[in-house]
Amino acid sequence: MKFKIMHAVLAAAFASAGAYAQAPIVIKFSHVVANDTPKGKGALRFKELAEKATGGKVKVEVYPNSTLYKDKEEMEALQLGSVQMLAPSLAKFGPLGVKEFEAFDMPFIFPDKQALYRVTTGPLGKWFFAKLEPKGVKGLAYWDNGFKDMTANKPLHTPADFRGLKMRIQSSKVLDAQFRALGANPQVMAFSEVYQAMQTGVVDGNENTPSNIYTQKMHEVQKHMTISNHGYIGYAVIVNKKFWDGLPADIRTKLDGAMAEATKYANDIAQEENDKAVAAIKAAGTTTVYTLTPAERETWRKAMSPVYKQMESRVGKETLDAMEKATHGK
Repeated sequence: MKFKIMHAVLAAAFASAGAYAQAPIVIKFSHVVANDTPKGKGALRFKELAEKATGGKVKVEVYPNSTLYKDKEEMEALQLGSVQMLAPSLAKFGPLGVKEFEAFDMPFIFPDKQALYRVTTGPLGKWFFAKLEPKGVKGLAYWDNGFKDMTANKPLHTPADFRGLKMRIQSSKVLDAQFRALGANPQVMAFSEVYQAMQTGVVDGNENTPSNIYTQKMHEVQKHMTISNHGYIGYAVIVNKKFWDGLPADIRTKLDGAMAEATKYANDIAQEENDKAVAAIKAAGTTTVYTLTPAERETWRKAMSPVYKQMESRVGKETLDAMEKATHGK
């Protein structure tokens, strides 16, 4: 009798273990933009590649458009383990206490994409990620979105045009200082709330990439857009460090491979998506699109240049110097 009971207990235990072993590892990947943006498409490509590479042992659930968490909530959710993966904009790490990342927000810091990639794919990119680990966060990849442009309900050709405008920003002291240098009033606001705020006049305008402006339909409630390329929006794909470190080594290796492939894809399509978005905004006919002349762009750069001195104590002079060296290939 005892033998039968023991046999039944062992059989049940093995059955339970077998069922547990077969259950896929779930990665909840939350982000705040639409599926048809570079980040949205990158997330879906990672899902496809990760599930294929692991033979279904990993299931990636993608939650776009703030359906799971808004900007301000998602980082805490990651640290608590309520979600495993995010791709926040680099501006989001300042409020987390890693102020060095706000160097990415500095106006006109990247002359071109090549300068940007010298930072993100080099030793400096790894140095930034190492700063996240004490917060329980691990950086996996840098994903591109592109250079930012300005929108408002009035033409924005000179720094004086910004005077008194309420401009939406992400929570970033650098971006706050940037708009104050232009005489505007920066307003911190969740990305998902911007369209309605523009529609109701709570804010007058914002800075963003063309793909974000178009997919969030901001061009429907903004009469003017200025192609300025004054700043950069990029993302860091991050995971809960404890979750990532606890994965079986072979699974982690396969996910690293899937992430590398998804990163190349996301970065390759970013410029294409932004170019298409500008064309679509022009075609919609609701927004006048203006491109700054080189002389006008230089006027903007000079107007925003005091931000560097103001932010030295926050971002770190060493960080800004390292960025300057890396962007100029030194």
